Amino acid sequence: MSQPMYTLYFSPDSASFIVRLALRLTGASFAERQIDRPAGELDSPAYRAMHPLGKIPAIETPDGPMFETAAILLYLAERHAGLAPAPNSAQRAAFLKWFFYTSTNLHAPLMQVFYPDRVAGPDCAAAVVAHQGAKLQEYFAILDQMVARDAPEWLSAKPSILSIYIGVLVRWLSGFAQGHPARITTADLPALGPILAQLETCPAALAVAQAEGCAPTIFTAAY
Repeated sequence: MSQPMYTLYFSPDSASFIVRLALRLTGASFAERQIDRPAGELDSPAYRAMHPLGKIPAIETPDGPMFETAAILLYLAERHAGLAPAPNSAQRAAFLKWFFYTSTNLHAPLMQVFYPDRVAGPDCAAAVVAHQGAKLQEYFAILDQMVARDAPEWLSAKPSILSIYIGVLVRWLSGFAQGHPARITTADLPALGPILAQLETCPAALAVAQAEGCAPTIFTAAY
């Protein structure tokens, strides 16, 4: 039996969920190993050698270990055709700016909403959530308006590293209770919502849903 091309180190419903989806879409062989978080494996010397901050995800590749979700996604798209516009494509520039828009303006504030104590300490946690929740509402609306206006193929029902990235971010935000400043669901996104509803029915999404032990409606009715 041939060696897997990649080994993904994961924890359920973490950022590794996004990479898991991308790996399924590539069709490449890969192995998975769940991190033992309660036992402190994230702080082990072996794991820190792969990810110096001890976070998830990390992945072993033919070119060495990688970390950072956006970097891993872009690496996979460059090695496996079809997950993003090719480097010489006229669509590449538009794709890249919205891909990094998502990483910088959506994923980063989302993490601050989930872990506000890390940003400003417990005394300011509520203010962080309120401020970044408002920003997420604004920035998701901008993204949704772009999709409605431009209808790019790389953010459509055809799976891409950007569409699955956005889908998982919406998944997490939909888990907040009604009235939470950062709650966003597919129903709040007129252009993106139907796209994510279609994406969750693709074989890769259904396979990851089963592997993660979650409902098959991973974007539209996540929790």
